[in-house]
Amino acid sequence: MEKPRQGFAGLWNISFGFFGIQIGFALQNANMSRVFQSLGSSIDNLSALWVAAPLTGLLVQPVIGHLSDRTWLGRLGRRRPYFLAGALLSAIALIAMPQSQALLMAAMLLWMLDASLNISMEPFRAFVGDMLRKDQHTAGYAVQTAFIGAGAVVGSLFPWLLDHLGVANVAPAGEIPDTVRYSFWAGGAALFGAVLWTILTTQEYTPAQMRAFAEEAEPIATPDLSRRALAPSFGWIGVGLLVALLVDLWAMEKEVYLLAALLAGYGVASIAAVLLARAGRGQTMLAHIVGDVAAMPPIMRRLALVQFFSWSALFIMWIHTTPVVAQYMFGSADPASAAYQAGGNWVGVLFSVYNGAAAVAALVLLPRLSARLGQARTHALCLLAGAAGFASFLVVRDPRLLLLSEVGIGIAWASILAMPYAMLASSLPQAKLGVYMGLFNIFVVLPQLLVATIMGSVMTRFFPGDPIWTMAFAGATLVVAAGATLRVRT
Repeated sequence: MEKPRQGFAGLWNISFGFFGIQIGFALQNANMSRVFQSLGSSIDNLSALWVAAPLTGLLVQPVIGHLSDRTWLGRLGRRRPYFLAGALLSAIALIAMPQSQALLMAAMLLWMLDASLNISMEPFRAFVGDMLRKDQHTAGYAVQTAFIGAGAVVGSLFPWLLDHLGVANVAPAGEIPDTVRYSFWAGGAALFGAVLWTILTTQEYTPAQMRAFAEEAEPIATPDLSRRALAPSFGWIGVGLLVALLVDLWAMEKEVYLLAALLAGYGVASIAAVLLARAGRGQTMLAHIVGDVAAMPPIMRRLALVQFFSWSALFIMWIHTTPVVAQYMFGSADPASAAYQAGGNWVGVLFSVYNGAAAVAALVLLPRLSARLGQARTHALCLLAGAAGFASFLVVRDPRLLLLSEVGIGIAWASILAMPYAMLASSLPQAKLGVYMGLFNIFVVLPQLLVATIMGSVMTRFFPGDPIWTMAFAGATLVVAAGATLRVRT
């Protein structure tokens, strides 16, 4: 039995909520470094303060994916309860964020905001697979990417637009400018409204219908939770202990201990899952998630490597673009100065350009390139365009010329948001689409966590006070991701 084909209105309604979610992410990505520095953080501590974002995604996404696969709340459905809960919490966090009076409050609200955005976002990825036929997956993720780009443009331009409307863009030391304050409040309302649109205009297929659609789906791999699965678990614990040892040996930043704890923690969780399975309790959520990690399809493993390096570059960009542009293009590293705040507003413009370019590329460029070159080669080419955009930061000093750099980054961003999911969605078993999408997104947040814990140590040791080299790191990781993409066979 085949799912009904969705028209343009159906594709629009399925993904419109992502427009609002991306407004929230755009406000977070373009302004949190500015918020932290306005509240007194030094540039060397930005990575540590940002660690909340990837950590919450790492913990939330697999759990939400697992739960949403098993949820059915009558008329509200399977994925939509999570859309609603995440949107409500995200709106509250966005409204509260500009009221922060201390770094700790802002960091805690970032944690809440990122967790809530992930609660809504993760089921949206699976929602496309739930609602669309396989031959519409590419179109579905392209439309979703277009909404992501459009939402990010709106979110990124808020402070710049308000500044041009006469809203105060400079605040006393230790306070957040009104342009940022009002932008977060408007973003909270827009996010909730857009997600509510998708909830009210879509109707999910019932469990009985989904079972009928899945009659010819690929079989679900059986996770290995036997005694022999313990060996890799002890390996993860050993790697975590080694990283912790290197923190002291190499005088690394203390936040790297978090990375060590997560590596060792996964090993401990794996051991617990195996022991639960051997005790006849293999149906627990922990056992299922750990087993699903071990049973990932081969194409998912190869795409995970691509995602790891791609998102490393993106997270470097989100953390460091504001201090780089303010220092090198506007001539100030002082968050209390008008020049720094003008640089922060220009970063919002730059981010709107790369997101706007992504929206256009998703609907116009990617389908044509994919038809001629194939999905993997198209993705590799787009990643190289992004690498060139990052490399240009090393030589460009006119902030207006960076608009061209952002076009290349936007092409890469469009492909990162669409092509891996299009390649993956048709290869996953429908019954585990939510949890596998959540696990796939681990390889989105793991590199972010790595950047948040390692980059501060690297910059302090090798490039103190010279953040421009973070853009070189970002470009290099996209080149590596492009090479890994060419190993993917769909």
